[in-house]
Amino acid sequence: MRYRPSIDRYMTREPVTLSPEMELTRATGLFVSRGISGAPVTDDAGRILGMLTVKDCFRAILHASYHQDLGGTVSDYMTAPVETLEADLDIVAAARRFMDQPYRRFPVMSEGRLVGILTRKDLLKGLHDEFSE
Repeated sequence: MRYRPSIDRYMTREPVTLSPEMELTRATGLFVSRGISGAPVTDDAGRILGMLTVKDCFRAILHASYHQDLGGTVSDYMTAPVETLEADLDIVAAARRFMDQPYRRFPVMSEGRLVGILTRKDLLKGLHDEFSE
């Protein structure tokens, strides 16, 4: 059987994270300024509490358009619980998870703590590197 590298080789380390108490407007500003479309929500110990995506922000903005008030915190709109991947998972198994789920990114965990984010683009690079050699 051919060696398959683990996803920790291709994930984004030290991803942008959000706190549950952060104002939603600040979180959307981070998305715009950092060019990202989602971020994990963590507590002070690095445990994952949820995920906030652009789609969640759209939901908040649509709600605000009817009520003339864009407010609230990340925890008001985040998705929870969150499916995660373990850092030692091989890239082919990760591709299966992406195929089975509608997600564009997975938080990557090691020993119960967030260590990175794996996006579809990150994984495609890994698969290309592995199978085009």
